[in-house]
Amino acid sequence: MERRSTRPWRIGLTGGIGSGKSTVAGMLARCGAAVVDADAIARALTLAGGAAMPAIGQAFGPSFVGPDGAMDREAMRALVFGDASARQRLQDIVHPLVALQTEQQAAQARAAGARCVVFDVPLLVESGRWRSQVDAVLVVDCSVPLQIERVMARSGWSREAVEKVIAQQASRAQRLAAADVCLANAGLSLAHLRQQVGEVWQHFGL
Repeated sequence: MERRSTRPWRIGLTGGIGSGKSTVAGMLARCGAAVVDADAIARALTLAGGAAMPAIGQAFGPSFVGPDGAMDREAMRALVFGDASARQRLQDIVHPLVALQTEQQAAQARAAGARCVVFDVPLLVESGRWRSQVDAVLVVDCSVPLQIERVMARSGWSREAVEKVIAQQASRAQRLAAADVCLANAGLSLAHLRQQVGEVWQHFGL
C-alpha cells in the first residue's frame, strides 16, 4: 500500500478480548507508531476526578461510584451486561469524551511528526463510525476458545464471565469482514508475532 498524501497513516487496530491486540499495539509502538489507546482513555475518564464521573454519578447514582470517587467497574460491568439501556446510557456519556481526547492525542502525534497513528479501539467494528475515520483496519484474530482460555488465564475470570464479554462484542466473522489486514495470532511465539507485526508495518510502506 502506498501513502496517499503527506499526512500520517491512520490505522484502526481492533480484535476481540484475549486476541492479543494490546500486545500488537505495543509492538507497533516500538516500530514507531503513535498509539492512541481508546480503552486507556475511557479508564482515565472514569477514575476519580475523571471528566465522565459527574455525569455517571448523576445518571447511575452513588452506588456506582466507589469510595475513592472512581466508577465502580465491577458494579457497572454487572449492570450493563444485563441491561442494554444502561449500557447505552454509559456509552452516551463516555464515548463522546473518548472521541474528543482521541482526536486531541492524534493531533499531538501529527504535530510531533508521527508517520503513523494507530487507534487501538476494542469496539471499532461495533461503533460504526470508525471505518470512515481511518485509512485501514488491522484486525488481530484468534479463535473464540483461545480467547476464552487466554482471558481466564490472565484475569482469573470464570468462563461464563468471559463468554458474556464476547457476546457483547462483534462476532469473529464481523471483525474479519471489516479487516483490510488480518494478523492471525494463534500458536505464535512472541518473536514470531513481532515478525508478523514487522511485515504489517512494511505492508503499509512504513
